[in-house]
Amino acid sequence: MLEQLKNQDPTSPTDTNEYMSQMVSYAGFDKLSAISDSIDTITDSLNSFMSTSSLSYISSTLEAHGDTAMLSDGSASWGYDLEDTAAQTKITITDQNGDEVWSGSGEREAGAHSFTWDGTDNDGNTVKDGAYTISIKAVDGDGETVPNTTTVRGTVTGIAIDDDGSSDLVMGDVSVPFEDIVSINP
Repeated sequence: MLEQLKNQDPTSPTDTNEYMSQMVSYAGFDKLSAISDSIDTITDSLNSFMSTSSLSYISSTLEAHGDTAMLSDGSASWGYDLEDTAAQTKITITDQNGDEVWSGSGEREAGAHSFTWDGTDNDGNTVKDGAYTISIKAVDGDGETVPNTTTVRGTVTGIAIDDDGSSDLVMGDVSVPFEDIVSINP
């Protein structure tokens, strides 16, 4: 602004209305900058609070939308919900490489079901603890796919802080965003 005043042509001074408009714009910019800084501070504080409050969830039992659960001490648990009754339901468990480890039949009635896997493969061998993924393939009497959703269940073992400052709950090797959580029980 001072540069503009120093360099203006004395025979053609800046229009007063234009000058006032620029002053208001600069004042508005300063206020918006201050508001933006305040929002950043509030966001940082909320992320810090969420991380700290997440500590109270450690050792709680968690259910969340997803398909990857932890096999720990010979047990991994999921839930699945069939939209309609199926003529056949196949459950497949895969390891972290996507290789099939176990498969078998599941419940066929419409609605919510639980499935707990004992950590043995198709040959009856015990597999090592880690993250495993479930997939449900359900078909009706006409061979049409029956829509379904899956949830994971497990014990919260920690907290992961993402690059953006948000926090996720952790079950072993599986990270669960807060927006995917269905329930938490102490």
